[in-house]
Amino acid sequence: MNTLIVSGGNIDLNFLQNYYSNNTNQTIIAVDKGLEALYKLRILPNHIVGDFDSIYIKTLEYYTNNPNIQIHKYIPEKDYTDTDIALNLAINLRSSNITIIGATGSRIDHTLANIHILTSTLKANIPCQIIDSNNKIYLINNSLTLEKSKTYGKYISLIPLTSSIYGLTLKGFKYPLEKATLTIGKSLGISNEIIQDIATINLKEGILIVIESKDS
Repeated sequence: MNTLIVSGGNIDLNFLQNYYSNNTNQTIIAVDKGLEALYKLRILPNHIVGDFDSIYIKTLEYYTNNPNIQIHKYIPEKDYTDTDIALNLAINLRSSNITIIGATGSRIDHTLANIHILTSTLKANIPCQIIDSNNKIYLINNSLTLEKSKTYGKYISLIPLTSSIYGLTLKGFKYPLEKATLTIGKSLGISNEIIQDIATINLKEGILIVIESKDS
């Protein structure tokens, strides 16, 4: 089961509509303010999660009486963000793949936190990616093969999530590496490019943030 989480960050409605139209039969989890975007597009979620401190009452009321929608309400004073709760819900629903839209935006603290909470899906061995109009963000802790024709954009950036990445080997890239150590606080992995049809990333230890990007 594929799951789409729509969170409360910046959302390009055309981007969300296109993604929704091209990815049918998904379970949809709306996260607090992310419900506003779904409301504007008249998309029905399967679950609504949040403390509902940042959405209009009329928006929530539009969905409240629908028996096909499960509402998970939490108090604002909680230990975890709404997106974190939604992600754990997606894991508990036994999702086979999770996509998050609305996890990036003007609140850098939320964006960073949303990247960090992807570790829960990594531990659960569930592919999960944050996407917006320009970026696809995900975590890896082992080998990855990329097809140049299928990447999200021209640039591939690799940023350590753990303090160090050991045994990092890049093949098929403009800037290859061979059994390198990549440490947090360095910009060595930024803005690489794939120059062959197939590129590979291999690492022996650590967790990497992979960002496939395109310019506006």
